[in-house]
Amino acid sequence: MDLISLQTLNRYRSDRIAAATITNLDTGSSRVVADGEAVEGVLGQAITAALQSGKSASVTVEDTSYFVNVYVPATRIVIIGAVHITQALAQMAHLTGFDVCIIDPRTAFATTERFAQMDLTADWPEDVLKNRPLDPHTALVAVTHDPKIDDFPLAEALRTGCFYVGALGSRKTHQARLARLKDQGLTEAELSRIAAPIGLDIGAATPAEIAVAILAEIISTLRSGKPSLSR
Repeated sequence: MDLISLQTLNRYRSDRIAAATITNLDTGSSRVVADGEAVEGVLGQAITAALQSGKSASVTVEDTSYFVNVYVPATRIVIIGAVHITQALAQMAHLTGFDVCIIDPRTAFATTERFAQMDLTADWPEDVLKNRPLDPHTALVAVTHDPKIDDFPLAEALRTGCFYVGALGSRKTHQARLARLKDQGLTEAELSRIAAPIGLDIGAATPAEIAVAILAEIISTLRSGKPSLSR
């Protein structure tokens, strides 16, 4: 790979943008293609399929063989709220292989004693997300019940295309939330992507059971490629 291609690939990886290197196996030449970049024909279809699956693949186009090597950012879960549900969810998500980030400005909740060895930031989401922006490879879970904390990251998650967006609260609470977010300029289609009530309907009652329901819904959304939806 030439230096310019390597620098381009490293920039995409640093910015958490999925990309692929396309190598002509006959000549050894290669180029870098970012997710969403238009490539025509069979090769373009192969690149799209490889990026969606996260698996590298070879393809032959008009007697020319190519190898598509994909680089997909690690899937992460950003949890807004260092509550009891989060204690269980963060551990389960970590065991499942997700990167986990917890954000809560309330220092009484966001303590290292409650979240040992976890990526925990005791600050306002709008400040944290300036330096650690959301992206399509991220699931956003809002569980504080506090609009001052939850609303901003929920809006950002919808605008940046997070693959899963979920919020804790009753249907009445969610209707009030939708009204506030609509006032911020979000469309009905965008708002419909918020999974609320959050988590699969498994009759969860305890914080740990709710965490199971949330994680299962995130995994289902990730693997199916279908967006989370309001209920």
